[in-house]
Amino acid sequence: MRKSLILFLAIFSFANFSRAQLLNPVKWTYSVEQKGNDEATLVFKANIQEEWHIYSQFTPDGGPLPMEFTFDKDNNYERVGKVEEPKGHRSFDETFKVDVITFEGKQTFTQKVKLKGSGFSIKGTIFGQVCKESCIMFDTTFEFKIGTVKHEEKKDESGKSEITPVVQDTLPVKAEQAPVDTSSAIVYPASATSDNLEPGCGISEDGSGTTTDKSFWGIFLAGMLGGLLALLTPCVFPMIPMTVSFFTKRSGSRKRGIVNALIYASSIIVIYVVLGLLVTVSFGSDALNDLASNGFFNMLFFVIFIIFAISFFGAFEITLPSSLVNKADQASDRGGLIGIFFMAFTLSLVSFSCTGPIIGTLLVEAAHGRSYIGPVAGMFGFSFALAVPFALFAMFPGWLNSLPKSGGWLNTVKVCLGFVELALALKFLSNVDLAYHWGILQREVFIVLWIIIFAMMGFYLLGKLRFNHDSEVTHIGIGRLLSAILSLSFALYLTPGIWGAPLKLISGFPPPEFYKEWKTGTAGECPHDLACFHDFDEGMRYAKAQGKPVLVDFTGWSCVNCRKMEDNVWSDPKVLKRLSSDYVLISLYVDDKESLPESQQSISTTTGKKIRTTGNKWSDLQASVYNTNSQPYYILLDNKGKELAKPRGYTPDIKKYLSYLDEGLCRYEKRKSEGKNLAQN
Repeated sequence: MRKSLILFLAIFSFANFSRAQLLNPVKWTYSVEQKGNDEATLVFKANIQEEWHIYSQFTPDGGPLPMEFTFDKDNNYERVGKVEEPKGHRSFDETFKVDVITFEGKQTFTQKVKLKGSGFSIKGTIFGQVCKESCIMFDTTFEFKIGTVKHEEKKDESGKSEITPVVQDTLPVKAEQAPVDTSSAIVYPASATSDNLEPGCGISEDGSGTTTDKSFWGIFLAGMLGGLLALLTPCVFPMIPMTVSFFTKRSGSRKRGIVNALIYASSIIVIYVVLGLLVTVSFGSDALNDLASNGFFNMLFFVIFIIFAISFFGAFEITLPSSLVNKADQASDRGGLIGIFFMAFTLSLVSFSCTGPIIGTLLVEAAHGRSYIGPVAGMFGFSFALAVPFALFAMFPGWLNSLPKSGGWLNTVKVCLGFVELALALKFLSNVDLAYHWGILQREVFIVLWIIIFAMMGFYLLGKLRFNHDSEVTHIGIGRLLSAILSLSFALYLTPGIWGAPLKLISGFPPPEFYKEWKTGTAGECPHDLACFHDFDEGMRYAKAQGKPVLVDFTGWSCVNCRKMEDNVWSDPKVLKRLSSDYVLISLYVDDKESLPESQQSISTTTGKKIRTTGNKWSDLQASVYNTNSQPYYILLDNKGKELAKPRGYTPDIKKYLSYLDEGLCRYEKRKSEGKNLAQN
């Protein structure tokens, strides 16, 4: 119990640490005060969250990291002195043993400049750290647009002329128009304003959390399926009558035998759940997210699954060291609870050659689900399905007579699992291919390979193919015949997908329908040939020019639920009409590995990591503004960057998603109408 509590606290602490990495405690806004053609004042306003502080740019050597304003070189202006600071709080820092000046709350910094030209921009960066109990680095870009100045002559009541300078063609960034963050020189949308949405359009519930609950039960059920399959392997199935008979004879009475079998089954569950806990504690939620999109890990999983498949085909067996198995077997000879526990542990070790690939598959899929407790849920489902038969047969020993005898059919199950492992391996190779744009495993190729795999599985079940350790098939049983029909039917179902059929039954597994060699549309890399943008700034400019609202789609090449949404929800005619006619679609792939130009690479203010790729850029945008890193994630914005509805995550219900889109359109039209009325007044 004590160990379980420690593991729980470790998970809880890691979760809080992961959330803290998404903080952005200081927000900057900018404006310019231009008095003429030759003078201007640049105004930097910092809004620092409560209990946080930043350091002066004049912090002495040996002290904490000072703030630094850097200006890009430009012959159109000249700085007059340094950036002027407000009066901060001076104190002696015990850690660094120096006097420091810190700033808290709302602060204003100014820089006077002498202008030598007009109609240009003053650009640069602000670098420093914002601290509370810990510190977060920030590296924020700024831009001030300098306009031309014309003099306007006005006359007062006495007829006396007065010359007033008027700035033309300048767009100072005011506080209420400021982006939430300007890292990487991208124009971020306004911060979340969904709590203050105008009434009258039906506030939709926040769908950002719907994936977690469903993924928990989905992974649990997948674990149960894996456990049931493990029962039918030659390593586990023969152990059922042997183990139950052992408990019945050793216990002396039927009642005691049932109790011992229940303890044995519970021990199996504990062993596998602890394994899931170890995976969770070892990786953590952010690492699981990285596993789903990391090219190295996806390629590693591809190789591992190929090895698992070859092992199931009979080329070799994956076994644990015999010394470990022998020690566990010796410990099982002890009496009491310890002996029973080590009997369960011995079963886990002995059956590893059959259960290992299934467990490995389950843990990888749980990690790709990005659920923080995914591995635990998967292992609980797996062990539950594996352990319950031992308990049930101990309670009702007469059932043992109804079990089929061990034989060649167990190896058949094992080989069929090898075909499934081979098919799953292609999914991980596809993730890498998509993220790096290799173009070697496009949709048609992927589907053809799956057709071949499941067709061969069908022929194997019919006895047309044989592997090592297979006995000769003299007749086909009903179960084997039905399985062959199912496998061959599935291969036939996949066939039209080569020419563009939707294949909703496996949505999420093949590459997106637009990632194919035989392109039929002209819109580019967008689902259902929609006209979409893969750059936030470009999409927002287009939306403003067209006078349309925006759907920002945070997605990923390796995101299964993203593909399910595109295949099953976006394909609905009504939803598709909204996306094609009423909204401007901006799809931002957070795992895209395309490198950014050196000039656009920077340090993230949310994670402190280097933003090197396009995926890093959009992932940082999502984390910085919406404090989440899960996909899919949908945000409806007007073309000024303000939210039109609460963001939503995975929403497989077509009616709910359509209602969500209509809510955004309703609120956009209201704002548009109010803007016209205000302009007329």
